[in-house]
Amino acid sequence: MADSKSILMVVTSHDRIDDDHPTGLWFEEFAVPYSLFQQQGYRVTVASPRGGAVPIDPRSEPKERDAADVRAALDALADTARLDAVSSQPFDAVFFPGGHGTMYDLPDNPDVSRLVGRFADENKVLASVCHGPACFVGAKRKDGTPVVKGKRLTAFTNAEESAVELDKFMPFLLESRLRDLGARFETADNWADHVVVDGHIVTGQNPQSSGSAAREVIKLLS
Repeated sequence: MADSKSILMVVTSHDRIDDDHPTGLWFEEFAVPYSLFQQQGYRVTVASPRGGAVPIDPRSEPKERDAADVRAALDALADTARLDAVSSQPFDAVFFPGGHGTMYDLPDNPDVSRLVGRFADENKVLASVCHGPACFVGAKRKDGTPVVKGKRLTAFTNAEESAVELDKFMPFLLESRLRDLGARFETADNWADHVVVDGHIVTGQNPQSSGSAAREVIKLLS
């Protein structure tokens, strides 16, 4: 039954690119999937590397905060679990929303890398959207190969990074890094709703893909 499913949503704790560019979680990429998972009756645990309140990218702050689904998402982000306290628990799926903050605190995080590697080895549902696939950068399977090697996937593209004029500020370009790791990277037009499913790995290209990525997770868990 749907209500027996449990999902771990892992969000960034990082709040700044530099002094002129505050960042964090891109709200839509969390709120839309969170609402869809709640509607399914899933048990959702929200965690971040540092725990506690999560920074929301100011550019993504919801304009209407009174809607029930928006309030529920904001409440869930106000006091997240520490990832290292929950990452070893059994979950049916893990979902990594994006936001530029993920480019700083997901790639080299050992808890993230272990979690992603374990889900890949156990063939469990492993989903991410936009910059969320930064979770794959440090993740390897038991045999030492990158989790993304040979896998079809997508993420925020180099073209989209250039379009928002943040490419020169990033520690690396996510599309390029995933390709370097052996991913079979697939792109669509900027801001297109584009999701790639390869086995139990689900990836969405950008914020517009958030709902579609979550629906693919629901299909895999059904």
